[in-house]
Amino acid sequence: MSSNDAMQTEPSPILACTICRDVQNFELLIVDMEEALGEQWGDLGFEDAIPFMAQPDAHHLEFIALAIDDMDEDDLNVLTDIITEARNRNIRILLIAEDVTPASLHHLLRHGADEFIPYPIPPGELQAAIDKIRSAPSEPEIEQPQQSVKLSTNGESREGVVLAVHGLAGGTGATTLAVNLGWELANIDKKKSPSVCVLDLDLQFGSVSTFLDLPRIESVFELITDTDSMDSESFGQALQTYEEKLHVLTAPSDVIPLDLIGPEDVERLIDMARKHYDYVIIDMPSTLVVWTEVILNAAHVYFATMEIDMRSAQNAMRIKRAFQAEDLPFEKLRYVMNRAPKFTDLAGKSRVKRLAESLGIAIDVHLPDGSKQVGQAADHGQTLAENAPKNPLRKEIAKLAKSLLDLDQTDEQAA
Repeated sequence: MSSNDAMQTEPSPILACTICRDVQNFELLIVDMEEALGEQWGDLGFEDAIPFMAQPDAHHLEFIALAIDDMDEDDLNVLTDIITEARNRNIRILLIAEDVTPASLHHLLRHGADEFIPYPIPPGELQAAIDKIRSAPSEPEIEQPQQSVKLSTNGESREGVVLAVHGLAGGTGATTLAVNLGWELANIDKKKSPSVCVLDLDLQFGSVSTFLDLPRIESVFELITDTDSMDSESFGQALQTYEEKLHVLTAPSDVIPLDLIGPEDVERLIDMARKHYDYVIIDMPSTLVVWTEVILNAAHVYFATMEIDMRSAQNAMRIKRAFQAEDLPFEKLRYVMNRAPKFTDLAGKSRVKRLAESLGIAIDVHLPDGSKQVGQAADHGQTLAENAPKNPLRKEIAKLAKSLLDLDQTDEQAA
């Protein structure tokens, strides 16, 4: 190659830009961008972003990394304009935020930001987001219409029973109980079973969709972050049907902050679900959040699943103290012992009794160990009743469902 040809070699195109008030405030972002893109990225201030996107140098842009902190929250309109311009030019938007309020995140995500990454950036997170952008089809896929649930729009309300399920430790069977209890209630009477809806409010890592082999759809995020405009139609569009019996609101498709929704949002969700269903079962996050109190107050029964181990005992004491300190209706808690000792295991039954006495609680629901069949059913996206109908755990959950239905009918007759 001649020296003249070398001089005419075109520089590598710019594939991405960081857009922020001062890129030096995001040193980890600089390092990650250099590792991922080498010299094929640039940096812009807020005022330069929109003019640059109209220039020929921006034609190869794959994405922009919009980096903001709490000092930028007064300029949300400017940030929204940048996001809108990028979307109009089919440029993806990564939102990188530090100490930004959930309300501001909600606003920017609603206006078109594609991905959210907290700052400081977790190891590998930026590269994973870039890989996701590059693996996406160049042309938008035509979404298959979802089979949304058509709900009645008349003014009548069913005033459904609210049952919350809260795991006091990981692996104590909270989601297994929520999903299978909902299925048993929905099939308890072949002629006239009650209507049942399961709400997965473990917004970050909820697995109800996995247990029932249901897709996570975008309309869930749209619903829970805009409950002000929610009506029966939009609520039904976010629901999915499992085997034509059970209606489910899955967790969102992406990990979102638990405080992205507030107590008012959760209250509206519960009220809407109670209006249309006889039973509303809520799978709770294990973390206590600002809207836990709303669900505790709305719940007729608040199941707390645990096991015979120290972590469950300590967490049971913590949640008891927390609820009592806030003067919350602690008496609604109904402790569930998962993998409870068998009838013949006298030593195990004695341990459960001593545990309850030491904590000052009553453990009145004992669920047996369902063994490997529980995991197998979840992996196949089926309930225990379908996958292993003779499983002892399935039989005990069916008994629990029957007792709840009988109690509800007794209360109705008394009223």
